[in-house]
Amino acid sequence: MTAPAQSPRKTKPSRPHPHNALSAAFCRSVAQPGRYCDGNGLYLHVEPSGARHWVQRLVIHGKGCALGLGSFALVPLAEARQRALANRRVARSGGDPRPAARRAPGIPTFDEAAATVLAIHGAAWKSGGRNANSWQATLRDYASPRLGRKAVDRVTTADVMAVLLPIWTRKHATAQKVRQRIGTVMKWAIAQGYRADNPAGDALTAALPKRSVPVRHQRALPHGEVSAAVAAVRASASWSGLKLVFEFLVLTAARSAEARLAAWDEIDLDARVWTLPAARTKAGREHRVPMCSRAVEIVDEARRLGVEPTGGAAPGLVFPTQRGKAIADARLSGVLHELGIGAVPHGFRSSFRDWASERTDHPREVIEAALAHVVRNRTEAAYARSDLFERRRRLMDDWMHYLNGRRQ
Repeated sequence: MTAPAQSPRKTKPSRPHPHNALSAAFCRSVAQPGRYCDGNGLYLHVEPSGARHWVQRLVIHGKGCALGLGSFALVPLAEARQRALANRRVARSGGDPRPAARRAPGIPTFDEAAATVLAIHGAAWKSGGRNANSWQATLRDYASPRLGRKAVDRVTTADVMAVLLPIWTRKHATAQKVRQRIGTVMKWAIAQGYRADNPAGDALTAALPKRSVPVRHQRALPHGEVSAAVAAVRASASWSGLKLVFEFLVLTAARSAEARLAAWDEIDLDARVWTLPAARTKAGREHRVPMCSRAVEIVDEARRLGVEPTGGAAPGLVFPTQRGKAIADARLSGVLHELGIGAVPHGFRSSFRDWASERTDHPREVIEAALAHVVRNRTEAAYARSDLFERRRRLMDDWMHYLNGRRQ
């Protein structure tokens, strides 16, 4: 007897996924109704009526979706392939390639919201265009590839974490800026009623890896070595303007940019006062600096240099370069490095602070006011209405005498 024939097992054929399986000629001539796969989830649907249109099948946020890409009469094969590839890349990165019309009405994408936030805050930022450009560049380079086309109400903590993780350790300072700027956009979305939470907030803090990075303070000299440093710079072969601005910076305990960009219209030699406008201070408020007698002499010496501004230079600088332009911080730091002085310009504020605390009886609030520090305690700040100017003048005179050898 012949054994009965066994039914063949039904198995899914094993073959590579289609890639550019269709041709333009086939798409134009095919008449049999059906669905014809090209690759990347792209299909040409041929209706019984003969109409042809493109459909792409994708998994978006874990759900299968079908996206219409237009009719064959309007979208040729090459363009349909480009759209399909772009959509697949967006979906694989966690985004949503569906057009804006598929989003909830009126809810902007992350990129649209970021542009709105930039327009609102950009004009008020202290650094002007440079800050705005930095804000735009960090979001464009790091956030937009994943979040840009997502509606702001669809951005999750996982999305933000996916943006930050690749750079959290390698470029931590940049990652912190990206996180802060994403958070600003999300807070705007909350204020507009588009969402109820900030996906860049506290939940993200707990999820991101901890970094144990030692705090790096600006290199500073012990206050007992500052006088010798000033003398070394004064005796060096550096440009006179550099030597003057360095000594002025030390005597006034000012920040480097504040001293380097000091302008003549900020100086009142008769009253011995240097008034920094709010736009040039870190705290964003006007700061009056009492000038000791040596600081006044330095300003007089700077005037006698008589450097005139050249094309593109800022007019009215007290301490310009030989070409009449603003002195760069790197140039000032370079002088200290060449002389073997183990400090940076900003570090002399620390030297002043240590001297005032350790070697004088001047109250803490007077010392902090001399450094233009903001009072962090709200209750204390409410009572700190005075800038303690005359008491600060005595403090700065004592600092000058200390550097001259009349130790306190």
